[in-house]
Amino acid sequence: MNTATKLSGFALGLAAVFGAAYGVGHLTDPVTPAAESRHDSTGTDHGATDDGHGGAADAATHLPGGLLVSDRGYTMQPVDAPAGQFAFRISGPDGAPVTRYDVAHDKRMHLIVARRDLSGFRHVHPELDADGTWRVESPLGGPGLWRAFADFTPTGGQPLTLGVDVAVPGRLDPRPLPAPATSTTVDGYTVTLTGTPEPGRTSRLTLTVSRDGKPVTDLQPYLGAYGHLVALRQGDLAYLHVHPEGTPGDGRTSAGPAVTFAAEVPSAGAYRLYLDFRHGGAVHTAEFTVFAGTPGPTTGAAPAAPTVAPAAPTPTGDAGHGAPGHGHN
Repeated sequence: MNTATKLSGFALGLAAVFGAAYGVGHLTDPVTPAAESRHDSTGTDHGATDDGHGGAADAATHLPGGLLVSDRGYTMQPVDAPAGQFAFRISGPDGAPVTRYDVAHDKRMHLIVARRDLSGFRHVHPELDADGTWRVESPLGGPGLWRAFADFTPTGGQPLTLGVDVAVPGRLDPRPLPAPATSTTVDGYTVTLTGTPEPGRTSRLTLTVSRDGKPVTDLQPYLGAYGHLVALRQGDLAYLHVHPEGTPGDGRTSAGPAVTFAAEVPSAGAYRLYLDFRHGGAVHTAEFTVFAGTPGPTTGAAPAAPTVAPAAPTPTGDAGHGAPGHGHN
């Protein structure tokens, strides 16, 4: 099933289901860009962007990334795609598809998807068609309401992260957020976290990689660094692209075992961290739950699992990703 069908054919039923299961409101449809307004992830108009007072523009400027489907004249628009693909365009202030992008972190486009309950995560890099359409093998790993984030810099513009909700029909099994931990394992690696994010302040978070009890000191560069970290806030999935300290080959930054990031979270609450690192020629993703500010509850029984009957066959995701999980391209 194509992307547009997902966004329209199931909007009404899934909006009610996910509003109860996740508490996230209604399904987002793409909006038509307008120079005079900004829209958040629910399509709410936040007013004029050029009213002479800077109110709406300033408010949007200070929002975390990924909460808006349209910002500064740019809009993310999922488009029809063959089964097994995910496709979208970025339209510019003139309404036309954007075809020129700057390279950031070794890529012109970073597409991150996460299921709304944060039980799934993938980071992939689509290919750009001549008409401005980005295409990639579908990163949506299983039934649920997913948030798709486009992280990019249009040539001549500022870095942006836009987000849109995409529904994958089927039996919905919401999962509670894992409890906070300072250590996790992935693919035989152990990753340890030190440091605690503090709301409104820059905090140093250090992630240390070991394997079989030995520190990994030969991490390989990935996206221009020895680690790539994304943080998502529980609830609205505010997107934070956290930058590492140092650059491979700068003569000062070691290739592990520790990778340190400067992180600034906008509010107290629970966040899910996703660390991508490369070793042995493969990229691995370690996941953590952390609290900023006063801890609150994140665990407990998941809501009852409803079933959404699709109007057509369930769309095909990536091979090997039939259940929510993590991954990257």
